[in-house]
Amino acid sequence: MTSRHFVGSIFALLLAFNVLPISVMAAEQILVKNQNEFQKAVSGLKPGDTVVLANGVWNNFEINFSGKGTAEQPITLTAETKGKVIISGQSNLHIAGEYLVVSGLVFKNGYSTTDSVISFRKSEIELANHSRVTETVVDNFNNPERVEVDYYVAMYGKHNRFDHNHLAGKRNKGVTMAVILDSQASQENHHRIDHNYFGPRPVLGSNGGETLRIGTSAYSLTNSFTLVENNYFDRCDGEVEIVSVKSGRNHVRGNLFFESQGGLALRHGNDNLVEANVFLGNGVAHTGGIRVINKGQIIRNNYLESLTGTRFGAGLVVMNGVPDSPINKYHQVDGALIENNSLVNIDHIQLAEGSDASRTAAPINSEFRNNLIFNESGRDIFTLKDDVSGIKFSNNVLNEVQNPQITEGFASRDVVMTRGANGLLYPESRELSGVGASRDLVVLEKSQTGAPWYPKPDPSIRFGIGNTVDVTPEPGALENAIKQAQTGDVIRLAPGDYVVSKILHIDKPLTLSGDGEARIEYERTTLFEIADGGSLQLRGLSISGKSTPDNVGNSVIRSSRYSMLVNYQISIENCEITDLTVNRAFNFFYASKQTMADSIDISGSRFSNISGAILKLDNENDDEGIYNADYVRIKDSSFTDVQGALVDLYRGGTDESTFGPHFSLTGSQVRNVGTGSRNKSGASVYLHGVQVATIENNLFSGSAPIKVYHTVGDPVTRIVKNTFAATPVPEVTELNSQQENTALIADNTVEETPK
Repeated sequence: MTSRHFVGSIFALLLAFNVLPISVMAAEQILVKNQNEFQKAVSGLKPGDTVVLANGVWNNFEINFSGKGTAEQPITLTAETKGKVIISGQSNLHIAGEYLVVSGLVFKNGYSTTDSVISFRKSEIELANHSRVTETVVDNFNNPERVEVDYYVAMYGKHNRFDHNHLAGKRNKGVTMAVILDSQASQENHHRIDHNYFGPRPVLGSNGGETLRIGTSAYSLTNSFTLVENNYFDRCDGEVEIVSVKSGRNHVRGNLFFESQGGLALRHGNDNLVEANVFLGNGVAHTGGIRVINKGQIIRNNYLESLTGTRFGAGLVVMNGVPDSPINKYHQVDGALIENNSLVNIDHIQLAEGSDASRTAAPINSEFRNNLIFNESGRDIFTLKDDVSGIKFSNNVLNEVQNPQITEGFASRDVVMTRGANGLLYPESRELSGVGASRDLVVLEKSQTGAPWYPKPDPSIRFGIGNTVDVTPEPGALENAIKQAQTGDVIRLAPGDYVVSKILHIDKPLTLSGDGEARIEYERTTLFEIADGGSLQLRGLSISGKSTPDNVGNSVIRSSRYSMLVNYQISIENCEITDLTVNRAFNFFYASKQTMADSIDISGSRFSNISGAILKLDNENDDEGIYNADYVRIKDSSFTDVQGALVDLYRGGTDESTFGPHFSLTGSQVRNVGTGSRNKSGASVYLHGVQVATIENNLFSGSAPIKVYHTVGDPVTRIVKNTFAATPVPEVTELNSQQENTALIADNTVEETPK
């Protein structure tokens, strides 16, 4: 039965003396224990009523919460105990009406079947206004299909607040939180988004991985008036735009961006204000700052430190635009004001970035003043891609650097920096107090954000943190050890011959190690299959494929054949892999479509007699900017008699939303690799759309050529200090830029006879 009781003795006393208005006298607190009771409770809610969900797991619960409260007496939906009400399965929350409050719920172990987990509307005409969602959690609540698009939060209506919430682990395609302006009822909305914890979002490997988006290009000339303040963005790595502003007159202030790959992009819309934000990169790759596009943008009193990003993801970026740009392209920067910012030990400031055949409109009518630029390396961090005469530089301070590109408007000083009370770096000289960010800038603490009762865990994959389990070659022993293993365990194989009769499913980070005397053969089409949550490290093992079935397309390791939400890692150290030849296309590793490796590392290992490829990473072939592996690193290894390529790594299309893939091959020997008649790429190393590639200090002997295809952005390719013996010279092709080859190919040795 539904439990209804009055909300406190004081309330009851006042009621007894008949001193409350009728609307207050009717207020009730309603405890509901199942979905039927909930439906009855919400059918006639009045101002001041509170619906309380009983502690426990509510499975497959589509919550429609609507009503009309008042500013003095909102209608509330809350948990009996905050954090103890778990919404799981196929569930979501839709709120519609006036003055509604939702608090204390946790969405996990499921996903929404609609376009969002939390929506501030029930239908296109039933929106929420003057409503609030607070202390609510959405944690790894993802559609199982990686490319299925949805949001954690879709904000409609006007004058709504989203605060002290925890959003983390968004893994499928789609913005984590979107402010949507698709009708007048949601435009000029004056929403407030504050004190939220936007937790780690892993690399998506395609467009659509933003953490917060305000508007879209179609409505970008509409004002939103959304306030985004005091939020913590923690390792939000989905794509190049962490926060994507695509509307006008928004205010972004007091936020902290911690080790997040990407930046805050004023992508569309005019007259936005970005102030008093702190960006801390700590030297993490691709950490970025602020990107400026469009008219009337103000960037002031921000602090940016140890950011490594470049191009669109640099510490500070001022873009070129497209003349007479359509609404969804790049509008010219006009009237930007960039003042009193501190840019400390950031690697790049990019001006007139993106200049190309279409983006020819350089910034105009803009000012860059009272900024502090300090870099301990003494290197000039400015890159000018086009005419910057439309930016007036004045009263800026730059520490002493060699050959600065811009001198007018900059005072070169010997700047000494020390940490202030807020932990940020400031010049010791008080003469410089008028430049850079203010000394009273408040640095947001992680603990000030999110639901205070919900933990903010470390999401990183770590090998070797668990127990060590010893295994002998007895039949079934290895299979049983893997089945019983816990996260981070090390399974240590005793010397001997192991014959594995089942596919070993890896659904957690595990290490298998030997001393070089543990020899594994297997009788299925693959030895290891990486499932969601799994990562695999192999050390000191010998693996042979000679006992596998006579089947085309065998592998030693493969990712799940189905869509994977969780990115994985593979590490191969001091292993020997041989005899993958029972049939054609026998690959060492095969990545399926809609799967993503954060990293694949091979070191000190030997591969020989293989009919397929070592790393088959080319299944994302729809040319939409998606790819199978972010970092591929190979060093100090040898590859002999491999009919396929050492690596087939493919990222197609011209989308500019990602930083990867990255590839490196160093200190290795590549003999008779890529020469098989069925090797479609005709390459020993095939890199298509790779953004950063280093191939250095290797021997290529009797092998197919390296083939590199540049597709988008400013890819960095270095092929240096290699020996090519009886191997064609590398081939680099610019597919879309119509520019000369930008790869660095230098200090290589070419010999006619194999070595």
